[in-house]
Amino acid sequence: MDLFTHVLLAYLLTFGLVGPNPSYLAAGALAGGIPDADALFFPLAKRWPILRHHGITHSLFGVTVVALVGAIVAPLLAPGSALIYFLVMEAGGIAHILGDGFTHFSVPPFLPFSERKLELDADRAINFLTLAVSVGAFYLLLGVERNHVAFDVYLATVYGLMVFYGAYIGIRLAGRYFITRHLPALAPDAVPVPTGNPFRWLLLSERRDGTHVRTTWARYRLGRGLTAGPFTVEGSLEGGPHPTPPHSAAEALDWSYAPARKASRMMDLTYHFGEAFERPGGDWEAIWYSLEFTAFGRCQAVRVRFPAAGGPALVRTAFYRPILTTV
Repeated sequence: MDLFTHVLLAYLLTFGLVGPNPSYLAAGALAGGIPDADALFFPLAKRWPILRHHGITHSLFGVTVVALVGAIVAPLLAPGSALIYFLVMEAGGIAHILGDGFTHFSVPPFLPFSERKLELDADRAINFLTLAVSVGAFYLLLGVERNHVAFDVYLATVYGLMVFYGAYIGIRLAGRYFITRHLPALAPDAVPVPTGNPFRWLLLSERRDGTHVRTTWARYRLGRGLTAGPFTVEGSLEGGPHPTPPHSAAEALDWSYAPARKASRMMDLTYHFGEAFERPGGDWEAIWYSLEFTAFGRCQAVRVRFPAAGGPALVRTAFYRPILTTV
């Protein structure tokens, strides 16, 4: 979940707990964003992995330490109860943990006592819909409305945002619940992959037999069930020169997988799929797309072209729009 949405959700939660008190709202919102300050620990995380991103600061222990410090420091900066400062900052920190655990980016809430992960796979780690709404909300609340509108207008804005995010989270949870029923139809080890559209999901299964990777996926839409697929692609993990260009889409996908993996870490970090086609000049082209790094209809991808005249494959990485299928 993006930083703006973390802070806004903590702000709304604090409002629900203590009302429109500026000092408490600021403390709760701040606590909602502090866990992501672990990005500053990057040089130290190499030596002490517990300081990694989504490490100790994304645990109940970490947010409680922050809340205790806040309960001591905040009353010195703005009048208020140390107990209430602690409670709103603890709630803001827990909201951050739950927000990240709501996505497919896991967090370890019980560090340093346990590495057990919380990962619901109900949303993308960065969703441009909620990011845009959160940025717009802060501009509205802190810029347009602050000291410029009646208090009732401000209240209507806050309650409207609560309704929006409540409905959004509810739709995501409903999709995550109902898609589970379709997972066995694809494969016993299939997993749900959320997309940027809260109503649209992917079901995916990936298997390796030592030399090949076989990926099967289907499209699911909340309220309609499976709407496309399953599609299956297969690629070889063993790269090597080929004396002739490929003669089919299956060969192009098989031969392109190893150079695509070499060209981009995306192939190791995310679920992906591929498509291949013959170009008018006789070149065969295979494109491997990430199923997770997507935005505005485009995916992070690797394009591998096999010249009709033979010779080394041409490899290029960029954001591409799927040609034969739609994410």
